[in-house]
Amino acid sequence: MKNFKPLEPRSASSAGASSGTSGSVVTAEKAISFISKGWREVRSSADADLQLIKNRANSFKNLADREFENFLNSASKSPFSVPTITASATMSPAPYAEMDFVKKLQPKILEIRRAYSSPDFKFYPRRQIKLGLPAIRDAVVSEVDEEDERDRFGNWSRVRFKDRERVDGQHEDSWEPMKTLKSRLRELEQKSSSEILEGIKNSEFVEKLKSSLDVPPLDVPELLACLVRQSSPLLDQLGINKGISDKIVESLCSKRKSQLVFRSMPSGESSIVESENINDELDLRIASVLQSTGHSYEGGFWSDVGKNDVSDKKRHVAIVTTASLPWMTGTAVNPLFRAAYLAKSAEQNVTLLVPWLCRSDQELVYPNNVTFNSPEEQESYIHRWLEERVGFKADFKISFYPGKFSKSRRSIIPAGDTSQFISSKDADIAILEEPEHLNWYHHGKRWTDKFNHVVGIVHTNYLEYIKRERNGALQAFFVKHINNWVVRAYCDKVLRLSAATQDLPKSVICNVHGVNPKFLKIGEKVAAEKESGQQTFSKGAYFLGKMVWAKGYKELIDLLATHRTDLDGFNLDVFGNGEDAHEVQSTAKKLNLNVNFMKGIDHADDSLHGYKIFINPSISDVLCTATAEALAMGKFVVCADHPSNEFFRSFPNCLTYKTPEDFVAKVKEAMANEPQPLTTEQIYNLSWEAATQRFMEYSELDKVLNNTHKSNIKKSTSLPNMSGMVDGSLAFAHYCLTGNEFLRLCTGAIPGTRDYSRQHCEDLHLLPPQVENPIYGW
Repeated sequence: MKNFKPLEPRSASSAGASSGTSGSVVTAEKAISFISKGWREVRSSADADLQLIKNRANSFKNLADREFENFLNSASKSPFSVPTITASATMSPAPYAEMDFVKKLQPKILEIRRAYSSPDFKFYPRRQIKLGLPAIRDAVVSEVDEEDERDRFGNWSRVRFKDRERVDGQHEDSWEPMKTLKSRLRELEQKSSSEILEGIKNSEFVEKLKSSLDVPPLDVPELLACLVRQSSPLLDQLGINKGISDKIVESLCSKRKSQLVFRSMPSGESSIVESENINDELDLRIASVLQSTGHSYEGGFWSDVGKNDVSDKKRHVAIVTTASLPWMTGTAVNPLFRAAYLAKSAEQNVTLLVPWLCRSDQELVYPNNVTFNSPEEQESYIHRWLEERVGFKADFKISFYPGKFSKSRRSIIPAGDTSQFISSKDADIAILEEPEHLNWYHHGKRWTDKFNHVVGIVHTNYLEYIKRERNGALQAFFVKHINNWVVRAYCDKVLRLSAATQDLPKSVICNVHGVNPKFLKIGEKVAAEKESGQQTFSKGAYFLGKMVWAKGYKELIDLLATHRTDLDGFNLDVFGNGEDAHEVQSTAKKLNLNVNFMKGIDHADDSLHGYKIFINPSISDVLCTATAEALAMGKFVVCADHPSNEFFRSFPNCLTYKTPEDFVAKVKEAMANEPQPLTTEQIYNLSWEAATQRFMEYSELDKVLNNTHKSNIKKSTSLPNMSGMVDGSLAFAHYCLTGNEFLRLCTGAIPGTRDYSRQHCEDLHLLPPQVENPIYGW
């Protein structure tokens, strides 16, 4: 106890530090010891395995040596120690022959063994005993006589081969078969050269080759004509009119126009196709030449050869539009009816793809504060609204893609790649409602690459709207060329509802819209009341449309203000809501016009049945749906003499005017008379059944669905199409430009619309864009 010394007190921090330091040192030592022990075990195990492998190898070597030794010893003894065999035995003499063979083989085996056991024995490279084409060639060259200095193999080959012979120690004695082969080759070469030179000198050789063909090849003018015609899309983008290209093609082919079709067909078949169109004749001429060679073009550059195969299953039609109910606009209503009537035939599956707006955008777009919490809720609303009007259950699917509302453009812009919301197995036929609008900022897969056939339907005259804005002429110039660009790149066929739209590539004019069946029923009811002698119309004139200046309100106010005295006692009721409502109403009030403004309502509302005259002075519409609905209800329509109203001119109740004075006359005519009842043919022309039939015909969808062709000669896969190459390059350039956020913002895109937002991910149950489309996945 006397040696006991109390411990000196330490602070808590120092104690903890010391404890922690000693603990870490112990832990490190244990870890090093564990690693060292494991390494020693691994090393000893590896050494044991290597020793075992060496022992096995030595045992196999010893066994092989013993077997070889036994084989040699057995050959030197009596025949394998077999018992004596008498002559009367039935055994054949083959074993004796075999034993004699072994006796003869023994000396040679002993020699091989001695050579093998000799310390001077070494292996020679395989190349000394290998016989290949280079060796044969060098052997032939080596036999060339010294006087033949101009041999085609050259002196350097002969010298190199002889030098290698001296190095390798090979004999220079010639081999007789090689001499014979060399002489035969020289004779054949001299004979072929003389024949070729003689054929080239003879000018009749080319003519004989041409005459031997069933279909003569293309001449230089025909090749130039084909090149110019195929380059017309590129020339069009450069500002050269297509008519100029056609004149060049016609001038190149004019000398041979009477012989094109005759030359393109084999004998006895020249009357199969007779056409006055030089382009068709040139097509058939090129196709026949290529078919005679057996050539078939399978696509190239940006064409997609992996499209969906639909040969053994039901076809699928995807309709993609830029708006959705309850926004009562043409691009929301008309595609909905198109989907219903295409699905009604049950010959193909139909999917309607509409934009989904987040709650904040829904409040800006949808009327009467109608909003939806989920896509399923909006889908139920759309189906219910549709079935109340068409009278049958529409069996088609509604899908949603992310969209954002642009206040400046007053329209919905897609966010992300819209095409990805149609699965690859359903990617067959695509109908793009407003293709230019859908593809302004489209950064995704090319529609024509994913789908087998793409049809665009132009609804809106964007150039007319843009011209009304500030710097409108300049903006319209750029938008015109951008529309040409995207439509050419992403569509196979384009339908324009009227000539009021921009003249786009691959387009034809046809009204493919019908009228809600509810309006036709109202017209039938009015006709029945008129036959029974009842008063059908108790009210005067009205106008219905979205209250923005571009929808005809400026033209309407100008007409009423200019001819106020001529239209004394004429009152007009206006129904509509819109961004310019306050300005329109204040302007009309300031001019003291007889106009009553009311809130917008459904055109089929009972309160509108009693009006007799529908006034529509708009010249910005492409095909006014309200005009068609008014005609279907049996009313008079007073509208401008404009390409947008061309389809309605055949109806007797449609009164068109050209001048302001003519407008006054048509209004007075309508007020003084009663509308004529619609005939059965007129009712059918307004219906969606007729519109669907026109759509199938003008879009060539009936031929696509039935896989029919106009001609037995297949032109589409006969040769590379310059137009297709131009379209592919335009699509690729558009993809690159729309991928740059700075360029998107400079052209008026909504920020952040290259990909969909986080709110869209939550609403539509989507993966984040960076997961769905990783940067390394393109």
